[in-house]
Amino acid sequence: MTTVRLPRYASWLALAGCLLIGALVDASALGGFDPGTTVFLGAVIFLPTMYLVVRGVEGRRAAADRLATHLVTGAFLLALLPLVSLLWETLTNGLPRFDATFFSWSMRNVIGDGGGAVHAIYGTLYVTGIATLISVPIGLLTAVYLVEYGRGMLARGITFFVDVMTGIPSIVAGLFAYALMAIVFGPGTITGFSGALALAVLMIPIVVRATEELLRIVPNELREASYALGVPKWRTIVSVVLPTAVSGIVSGVILAIARIIGETAPLMIAAGFTNSINVNPFANPMMTLPVFVYDQYAHPGIERIFYNERAWTGALTLILLVMVLNLLGRFIANRFAPKLGR
Repeated sequence: MTTVRLPRYASWLALAGCLLIGALVDASALGGFDPGTTVFLGAVIFLPTMYLVVRGVEGRRAAADRLATHLVTGAFLLALLPLVSLLWETLTNGLPRFDATFFSWSMRNVIGDGGGAVHAIYGTLYVTGIATLISVPIGLLTAVYLVEYGRGMLARGITFFVDVMTGIPSIVAGLFAYALMAIVFGPGTITGFSGALALAVLMIPIVVRATEELLRIVPNELREASYALGVPKWRTIVSVVLPTAVSGIVSGVILAIARIIGETAPLMIAAGFTNSINVNPFANPMMTLPVFVYDQYAHPGIERIFYNERAWTGALTLILLVMVLNLLGRFIANRFAPKLGR
């Protein structure tokens, strides 16, 4: 209580002074002012300077604690920088075409300015929705089996193949879906359903892993209490275990959807390209937003600026879709999470 301590604002004053020194060094010695170089030089000066000052005033342990705090904070800001930069670039370049035309027109017969991505939005919703309908029941039931019933070689084999599926490249999933559809329906079969199968292959192991971990942390006391009342095991799983873990399961599913909704390579192979609206996932190619963004950027016309604008707006729309899905997942998790107390 009697130890001399630096005021709370000391770190901020020291940081401001070090940044000023970094700016002067950058402008004079390095031949020009650059924000990135200034921040780097300021951080290099700030860390040892603040450590020595704190050690002289508060002692060695306080100085080590303050240094660790500064390093962790700096690492957090450094990790946050690419995300902020990405959001800024996407908003800056995507907002000019974020209009009604973009969400109501397709690219059919459009060359140059105009057009939109409504066909890609429909395709993304169809393909991702079908992939979710396929993946969630399979992944959920697999996780329930591994946690509640799985024993012996079969359970170990399923776990091994889930681990293998988690690490497969996404383009392999696209080739698998394309080959499967070619065997069943004939060569050259490219449909939205084929793309959904490719995404389902990528989504199933994520759902299995997320659900399995959540089911394992459900307290065994809840299961034992249910068994003591004479409730059969399947009813205990449905009425006790799953409702207890539903909040985390929904979050895991949302993360899996966010993982697959931006996939491009498997959809280029399995779902194909089209400039028209296609609402039948079982016939003809179906455009999706990731493929739309790639196509607009990689195959521009003579006036490239219009294609780049549509690509950036497609990327912004994709980010907003993921944000909406996360908000929806949080709402569902809070709504259906078990309520504690009266």
